[in-house]
Amino acid sequence: MAELPRSIEDTVALLRQGNYVADRSLATAVFLALKLRRPLFLEGEAGVGKTEIAKVLAATLGRKLVRLQCYEGLDVASAVYEWDYPRQMLEIRLAEAAHVDSKERIAADIFSERFLIKRPLLQALEASPAGPPVLLIDELDRTDEPFEAFLLELLSDFQVTIPELGMVKAETPPIVVITSNRTREIHDALKRRCFYYWVDYPDAARELEILRARLPAASLDLSREVVGFVQKLRGRDLFKLPGVAETIDWTDALIQLDQVALSPEAIDHSLGALLKYQDDIARIRGTEAARILEEVRAEMAAARH
Repeated sequence: MAELPRSIEDTVALLRQGNYVADRSLATAVFLALKLRRPLFLEGEAGVGKTEIAKVLAATLGRKLVRLQCYEGLDVASAVYEWDYPRQMLEIRLAEAAHVDSKERIAADIFSERFLIKRPLLQALEASPAGPPVLLIDELDRTDEPFEAFLLELLSDFQVTIPELGMVKAETPPIVVITSNRTREIHDALKRRCFYYWVDYPDAARELEILRARLPAASLDLSREVVGFVQKLRGRDLFKLPGVAETIDWTDALIQLDQVALSPEAIDHSLGALLKYQDDIARIRGTEAARILEEVRAEMAAARH
């Protein structure tokens, strides 16, 4: 188990170990959340690297990653715990067959920990030899407000209450990362319990650095042209702008096509790795893609001179 970073520079280096290229602002947010033992609440467009931060922290710190993927209708049974009802019913029948008459004894037995199914939030409160886990609550904006309200006790005191067993409290708080794509607003009561940071699209220099770190097999010319092309697309009126994840996926697809530089044909044939809506693909494919590529190459040539 690695030690927590002691400075912002250590945090930058820690994230870089996991091939995550963070600017100083983001590294500061991560460092303070770790130092203050507060949940880190990350908002931003899909694909900008919010979820990856939790994965990298777990890997570089040697901690277990516990992930709760949020969705509409998520409830306590799926997020925290539920009882193993089939096994409980079997235990009751065995007790009846053994002529156990004490209802209190049967109830105490079937509502013990051995019949408890622990879901992600309860797992995150358990002690581990490797240290407190990294709890990723991913895409919280997909859930509803009652579930947000339930999280308040967990995020304030790192504890949950199970009526049949009582309170379960973490000996040492887990590292908590919460992400949201902002499809709806998260309540202020939850945000107050967290350290908040908006993860934006990276500038061209940092995106190139990210791409070189994640896909060193890509030629430098291809990486530069891909980044320039994607940066241009983010200035267009598209239904869904490509994130860093799409930049990496597109570059990987181009490598598989043995491309060492962009061409109008390669762009047209692989746009599905970059853009995820047909209207966006139709708007860019063909003449518009060729024109954007010409702009990128002209700017690259001007920069060299």
